[in-house]
Amino acid sequence: MTPALWAAKTGLDAQDTRMSLISNNIANVNTTGYKQSRGVFQDLMYQNVRQVGSQSTQDTQLPSGMYLGTGVRVVATEKVYTQGSLTSTGNSLDVAIQGNGFFQVLMPDGTLAYTRDGTFQLNSQGQMVTSAGYQLQPPITVPSNATSVTIGADGTVGAMVPGSTAATTIGQVQLASFINTGGLEPRGQNLLTESAASGPPQIGTPGLNGLGSLLQGNLEGSNVNVVQELVSMIETQRAYEMNSKSIETTNQMLNYLTTNL
Repeated sequence: MTPALWAAKTGLDAQDTRMSLISNNIANVNTTGYKQSRGVFQDLMYQNVRQVGSQSTQDTQLPSGMYLGTGVRVVATEKVYTQGSLTSTGNSLDVAIQGNGFFQVLMPDGTLAYTRDGTFQLNSQGQMVTSAGYQLQPPITVPSNATSVTIGADGTVGAMVPGSTAATTIGQVQLASFINTGGLEPRGQNLLTESAASGPPQIGTPGLNGLGSLLQGNLEGSNVNVVQELVSMIETQRAYEMNSKSIETTNQMLNYLTTNL
């Protein structure tokens, strides 16, 4: 395969991957706590045809070299952890994080997962769980006779019960942060898990030590900018067409060469 054909082929693969990321971002534009994904591109190794700085004569050096690129590849997909817009729901169990941090939830295998989705509900035991039924950690159980639940900016959870004039503290929501949030592994269901790249979680009280505060009765929306994604989609389409044109033009040049020799 000629270098031009190979480079254009890698370009098609890269733009196809970018289009997959854009499509997923647009599909999740209304997903609570979703964070936009973007691709990271790198050029491939170069063929060194003429070494820069080598001797052209006994007393002179080449001021520039000749390097032929072999294309491009996608080396990573990154989550962009900017704040999403906040939407008021009026539901006392809906909680949004303003700033840094993740809720901790217990998975069926006993491990912890992390999420920005604060759509909490109560299970049959009165425990606060995600919409998929995963228990919030540390566990918080709301009394069955509670008339209302309050969640403070610092994560303090209180419940009003009949016969009481003040809310009773029933638990404390804690947040987890990571040195490298980009190293968290997305698992679907609005969940992320720890990896070697993310580092271990650092647990703390909301509003302290760089962690965000909580806002009851609100949810954090997706941080996907639809206009930006549409512009990126047009750019990807044009880049894909240009790479296709490179293949077509190279093929025509080869056909000319074979038919005229």
